[in-house]
Amino acid sequence: MGKILEVKNATKRFGGLVANENVTFDVEEGEIVGVVGPNGAGKTTLFNSISGAHPLTEGNIIFDGKDITTMKPHDICKLGIGRTFQIPQSLVELKVFENVLIGALCQRNNMEEALEHVDKILELCGIADMKNELAGKLNVPQKKRLEIARAMATDPKLLLLDETMAGLNATERRESVELIRKINATGVSILTIEHNMDVVMNVSRRVVVLVSGKLLTIGTPDEVTSNPEVISAYLGGGAKEDGK
Repeated sequence: MGKILEVKNATKRFGGLVANENVTFDVEEGEIVGVVGPNGAGKTTLFNSISGAHPLTEGNIIFDGKDITTMKPHDICKLGIGRTFQIPQSLVELKVFENVLIGALCQRNNMEEALEHVDKILELCGIADMKNELAGKLNVPQKKRLEIARAMATDPKLLLLDETMAGLNATERRESVELIRKINATGVSILTIEHNMDVVMNVSRRVVVLVSGKLLTIGTPDEVTSNPEVISAYLGGGAKEDGK
């Protein structure tokens, strides 16, 4: 297996605040990698850098063998990186299928093909029965699934999931884990930020641990959960209160 993503010495500064500092890791093709860390660890900042929302201050992002460090979000999306947001970004006045259609048209010029693709994605994500509902009328679990569907519609090789389990109950989390595995089984590599340790340890082959913007460790779920430094970080060391 080759590497679908390489993050090399990723550093992002906002004025005097260092949100990420020399973060280095990779994601192999077909792999699910979890990203964990206390609040303020720099997890979403890292996603923003990978997806092109803001450029790195230093370091490089290599996707599928291509340096995308300075590329714009829409160009990165066309290359094959899909991304969800912790707070769903669906267009609330459009119907569910219209939201997904926008993503499908990222890679397709033919409307008929795009609509067929939308139906497949809605089916995959378990929201086909609400395709004609207004996105704004969906409940939280449905909005989370629509967020994933919107990203999947762009035909990603790599899917960035930002806390898709937040606000879900135990049953809904189990269903979301099943969805993540189904998506991964189609050949999509996944990098997922998750606060629920049970979830991330359950689906991830490897786990990246960030603390205060720095890489603490990378390892298998068992290695990470038994690491004293990781335990310390989660029980009161290294957390900042200035957001992720």
